[in-house]
Amino acid sequence: MLLEVEGLDVRYGRNHAVKTINLIMEDREIVTVLGSNGAGKSSLLKAIQGTERSAGRVIFDGADISGWSAPKRVQSGLVMVPEGRQIFVSLTVHENLQMGAYCRSDNVAIEIDAVYERFPNLKERRHFPASVLSGGEQQMLAIGRALLARPKLMMLDEPSLGLSPILVKMLFEMIENLNQDGLTILLVEQNTHMALQTAHRGYVLELGNVALSGPAATLQESPRLEEVYLGLS
Repeated sequence: MLLEVEGLDVRYGRNHAVKTINLIMEDREIVTVLGSNGAGKSSLLKAIQGTERSAGRVIFDGADISGWSAPKRVQSGLVMVPEGRQIFVSLTVHENLQMGAYCRSDNVAIEIDAVYERFPNLKERRHFPASVLSGGEQQMLAIGRALLARPKLMMLDEPSLGLSPILVKMLFEMIENLNQDGLTILLVEQNTHMALQTAHRGYVLELGNVALSGPAATLQESPRLEEVYLGLS
């Protein structure tokens, strides 16, 4: 088991965003977390990453990391690509990639070259400020930057947000390729159809609770999925 989340609980004052959620991930899986706006998806990822205060336990790669800081979790191989990409627009593409290796002291030139090989558009624009990139290129940069941290598990928060249908298709092909290369991926996504086509398993959140879980193919066929999204359950 690569990731075990036990009784994870997140509160913002009186708002109980995540309610004692349990979640597991095997090595080399793609697991998606679905749900309507306000279901607690992003809060769950932030709590796992350590950027949001939470109760419960997070066990990663055999270690209880519940008390670890977010930078220490990144160093252990737990890396997140946040919603909105959050790239450094005043820095060049190359400088952004270098920032992805801020926790490392070794030479990352070979791995940056590997990112450029995976994303040729970034190589062509490596000396340009990140602000000139398209939305799809910015997402490539955010994922490339995360790869420089040598993730064992990459968490993606709404990666298709704001992208055209063509770019969304390319994005999910990229996610599948990363997984085929051995990367474990936890995916929060509003595009339910593409997420369930790509993932092995899924969890569907409703008001901070797990309303449904199971193999992605089973969830695709579940009439309860639409009920949860429409608030009919």
